[in-house]
Amino acid sequence: REQGAVRAIGMGMNEWRMTAQMVRGFDLDIILLAGRYTLLDQQALEVFLPLCVELGVCIAIGGPYNSGILARDLSRPVSFDYACAPGELVERARALRRVCDRHEVDLKAAALQFVLAHPAVATVVPGAQSVAELEENVRMVQAGIPAELWEDLRGERLIPEEAPTP
Repeated sequence: REQGAVRAIGMGMNEWRMTAQMVRGFDLDIILLAGRYTLLDQQALEVFLPLCVELGVCIAIGGPYNSGILARDLSRPVSFDYACAPGELVERARALRRVCDRHEVDLKAAALQFVLAHPAVATVVPGAQSVAELEENVRMVQAGIPAELWEDLRGERLIPEEAPTP
């Protein structure tokens, strides 16, 4: 970095605790954090993301749809962390979808915009299997979402009070 050979140094994992140790021990610029800060799973919110803000480390969120559970038909089997999703997570995803449906918002739009609202997050990397899915992801980031949706998600305890929202 000092010699100009690279502009940034980073690492990526789908686990935040070990990544936090790396952030504390090395001068990293960016972290790819997969699946641990999403609309469904906010386990990195309390400790890891504030640490990154404090140290000036940018986050790229990978897996914002949690292996597809936030982007698929929930009436059929879905995956979470690349395995069959446990029933309690499917129910939580259905609750998220119900709130989104009440506000006429696509769950994928809420999923992408939720992670992008955190000050540590510089970008999000949703998977795309086609140009159409890539274009859809762009539309989801740009979609209008009423503030009441976020209030309802907090009221139903689907996202923490302290989670930043757009």
